[in-house]
This record gives sequence, C-alpha cells and structure tokens, in this order.
Amino acid sequence: MFGSKPVCKRLVVDWEIGSIRMLWLSLEGFAGYIRLGPWKSLRMVIQHVEVPHHWNYFFCLEDDVRALSRWIEFSGENEAVYSIELARLLMTASAECDVVAKALCRAIDPNSRAANINAYRTCIVGAVPDIHTSRVQIPRFGKTLRPWSYWRTDEHPPLWWMANNKVKHHRAEHFKDANLKNVLNSVAGLMVLLVLLSSRDRPSLYPGPTLFEPMTYAYRDGAGIVFTHPLGSRLA
Repeated sequence: MFGSKPVCKRLVVDWEIGSIRMLWLSLEGFAGYIRLGPWKSLRMVIQHVEVPHHWNYFFCLEDDVRALSRWIEFSGENEAVYSIELARLLMTASAECDVVAKALCRAIDPNSRAANINAYRTCIVGAVPDIHTSRVQIPRFGKTLRPWSYWRTDEHPPLWWMANNKVKHHRAEHFKDANLKNVLNSVAGLMVLLVLLSSRDRPSLYPGPTLFEPMTYAYRDGAGIVFTHPLGSRLA
C-alpha cells in the first residue's frame, strides 16, 4: 500500500513515453512517404507478362504426366499399361491437339475451314512438309518420340489419335488403348503443334516446358526454349 503511488506514477510516465514513441514513428513514416513521393507506388507494382494460354494448358498436362511417373515407370515394358487416369490424359491431350491444329491451320491460311485430322494434315503438311520427322525428347526417362511420323503418307492418322477416338467413343471395347505409349505421344504431338504455332509471332518462351523437350523447330535455352523457323515452310 505504501509504495502504490510511485508505481502508479511510473506506469503513467511509461505510458506517456510509449505514446510519444508511437507518435514519433508515425511522423517518421509520414515524412518518408512525403520524401519518396510517387516513387513509393512504383515499389508496389507487380509486373505482368502474358503467357500464352495454350502453353499454360500444356504445362498442366506436363505436370500430370510427371506426377504419373511416380506410379508408373516410363519403361518399354510399361508402354502398354492402361488406366482411367491415362484415359483422361489421352483424351485431354488429343482434344487440345484438335484445338491447336485448327488454330495452326488458320494461321497458315486465314480462310482455312479444316475441322478434322485429315484436313489438318493437308494444310499443315503443305506448310511444313517435314513434320513427319519432328521429334520430342523426355530426357529424364531417355525417350525420343516421333508423334507425327504417320503423316509421311496419306494412309491414316497417327496411332495415338485413332486410339483416342476409340477410347472416347468405344471405351468398353478399346479401353486398353488408353495406355502410356499413346499418352506420351499425344502430349509430344501437342508440343510440336504449339512450337509451330508459337514460332510465327515470338522468338522464344520463358519459362518453357520442364519434362518434354522439342528437338525440331526449337531448342532448349536454359529455363526456356528458342523457336527456329521450319525450313521449307510457309509459316513466315
């Protein structure tokens, strides 16, 4: 009881000192704002560079394939492995191939009305005659894919394309076609089409794909890929 008054006075003094410190910090912050002026707002800006939507879609597919490799070894013995997840990836990648192939045909010929795989072949092979030689690597698993090799002749579409149609329309009879080999080739086929489409209006893509790597019409450069003009093509 006898020491209560000094304690109360000390608390009052500490509170007042604390208030003064808070006021000083507030004034100091305000002075900093005035001193920086418009430059302060520049420090808060987020720079935005647009990434093509088709490539972002591809990156999602690539992530799904990478995740799949934790459960299925990407070996020759497992190329015939099939599952619901593989069916989903096959149909997703093939559907995106259809979208990008149509866009590529319109880029080659603005009047193009190509709407199926045979019409896509006529238009794209006319502009890029050597597309049947295009290759895509998966360095991590030591694989080289040639997804458009069947376009060397007019006989029939790529096997993975036909497998997709069978799985999509007659799944009960052809579910085994939803296998690892067809999935990897469908994603590689999509990459080739994207490289051709992108090479018309941009020199490179950063960041680029991280699992699949183009060996034709583009090359790896650090974290991205640089597009090269297809020889003998009409994509200019």
